[in-house]
Amino acid sequence: MSVHIPFDNSFARLPGAFFTAQSPVAVAEPGLIAFNHPLAEELGIRAASDTEIAQVFAGNALPEGAEPIAQLYAGHQFGSYNPQLGDGRAVLLGEVIDTNGLRRDIQLKGSGPTPYSRRGDGRAWLGPVLREYVVSEAMHALGVPTTRALAAVQTGEPVYRESIYPGAVLTRVAASHIRVGSFQVFAHRGQIDELRQLTDYTIARHAPGADGPMGLLRHVVAAQARLIAHWMSLGFIHGVMNTDNCTISGETIDYGPCAFMDDYHPGRVFSSIDQTGRYAYGNQPRIAIWNMAQFATALIQQMPDPQAAADEATQIVHDMPHLIERAWLQRFGAKIGLAAPSFDDVPLIEDLLTRMAANQADFTNTFRALAEGTGRDQFTDPAAFDAWERTWRDRLATETAPEDLMMRTNPAVIARNHRMEQMIAAAVAGDFAPFERLMRVLATPFSISAEDADLTRPPMPSEVVAATFCGT
Repeated sequence: MSVHIPFDNSFARLPGAFFTAQSPVAVAEPGLIAFNHPLAEELGIRAASDTEIAQVFAGNALPEGAEPIAQLYAGHQFGSYNPQLGDGRAVLLGEVIDTNGLRRDIQLKGSGPTPYSRRGDGRAWLGPVLREYVVSEAMHALGVPTTRALAAVQTGEPVYRESIYPGAVLTRVAASHIRVGSFQVFAHRGQIDELRQLTDYTIARHAPGADGPMGLLRHVVAAQARLIAHWMSLGFIHGVMNTDNCTISGETIDYGPCAFMDDYHPGRVFSSIDQTGRYAYGNQPRIAIWNMAQFATALIQQMPDPQAAADEATQIVHDMPHLIERAWLQRFGAKIGLAAPSFDDVPLIEDLLTRMAANQADFTNTFRALAEGTGRDQFTDPAAFDAWERTWRDRLATETAPEDLMMRTNPAVIARNHRMEQMIAAAVAGDFAPFERLMRVLATPFSISAEDADLTRPPMPSEVVAATFCGT
């Protein structure tokens, strides 16, 4: 096999309680859709041909050094604890040390059933694979910590959901696939030795120098606070912030029912399975804090003095709202041209958001228009913008080159929901040109050419996507 991956696997060397050895299940006719050559180079991967790439990343051929496993974890799903989840349709091929010296996982999604599949087929269809490929790479281009997409491969096999769709496999790259749920499963079972082993491994991998379990908690709380503020600043809605989708690395993971808002509203929900709005845009900070409370609860189980640990963990989690607020202020301050915003600027930012919600202003285009001097065009009642603008201009008087800051901070183009749906529909029909166009344009989201300006347009009424769906 001429696909060379310089594996250096560490998770697979942990005891068998953490995973099940599981090879991917071969598919009928692997066909390469996309391969991320720059990312492959970063990972030290060498490949000779598209045919061989398709064989490996469909799961039909294991490269030398791979130790495929399905990882065990549990998790709270919409607030209810599920005692065992695990990789039901994914296999971790192994890990590499990239050219920056960082350890990264390489995982196949849609690679067939595992012991954790719960009677599922372990497969993925083309739509969710392309959605995750596009959105994860778009998030990376926006500077958001995220899993990456290395390859997308057609399987030549049908996948049966509410209809029959073409099957596909995604290769996902992550700093790791360790989640809050990875800790919860052992804490819930009372497997304290395994909980300690996982804690020590995670500290060594993600928080070297952290002072034990509470040091790890502080590290993860800070990373999650930064991540949530970044999401909010882009109008991004994750859609399914369960604890099994909350990474210890602080990366965004699982792009199932995710969406970027068009017109702004803090209560916006897209996920078809979020009937109560638990994971609405404006609820994301609160849910992140809730998830960290579950992480803290799991970590405490291994401590020699649980009450003292609970007191310390409570304080760490109670500090998280301030961390999010501080990160949110920095992000949104930059979006309106403030290089060093203070908490005195919060009313100015919140006033703009309130007026945007009342006027159905497009989130991405409004902030971009501030730098271009056309903000009022985004409002159904331009006078509402004019009233805010006077105060804003007074505040900008002491700033240096605020327009430059706003142009660097506010993207011109995002992965809009209607464009994603159009891309998926075209791909199912065999046309990958819209996918390739989105990948090209979203790679440089802070600039846009005249020929691609149509991708900045919000949806027409007939194009509005009211709900997004899980990829399972």
